[in-house]
Amino acid sequence: MAEHRNMQRAALLDAARSLLSEGGTEALTFPALAERTGLARSSVYEYFRSRAAVVEELCAVDFPVWAAEVEAAMAAADSPAAKVEAYVRGQLSLVGDRRHRAVVAISAGELDAGAREKIRAAHGGLVSMVVDALSELGHGEPRLTAMLLQGVVDAAVRRTELGVAESAAVIADAAVAVVLRGVVTP
Repeated sequence: MAEHRNMQRAALLDAARSLLSEGGTEALTFPALAERTGLARSSVYEYFRSRAAVVEELCAVDFPVWAAEVEAAMAAADSPAAKVEAYVRGQLSLVGDRRHRAVVAISAGELDAGAREKIRAAHGGLVSMVVDALSELGHGEPRLTAMLLQGVVDAAVRRTELGVAESAAVIADAAVAVVLRGVVTP
């Protein structure tokens, strides 16, 4: 029974990822979840009390997975600057991933304060990954620098998701250049 329930929950989360990826938070409705999974709408409520609860669960499940991917990319890098680059490129490489699209869509959702705080804490853990590399590069305020660096990554994510004229690779290269060299060109 517990295994069946876990499988149903996983199916609901997978359907939620697809809905968020395809149509943003507006597409994430209990009728749509029920239709995608073949469950009765009332059954969806047995697993989640609200759309915000679905989104919160997605964050709890997906954020650690893609944070681990970024962390692994950083661990494979051989210098502090390469770790910073891996941090930026690792996050940007996830932009097309359904898990990432779901987490990004969450920011537009109607989450309660507790859920928003959990997401902020998870995001803070991601930012913490790059603090040591920035410290090794000689930044006097590595935590502050990490937060500003994350702002560049967030802007690059938004730009990539807009599907503008630049390719994802061009946006990633520009973000890495800004992060590692600033805006002054030689």
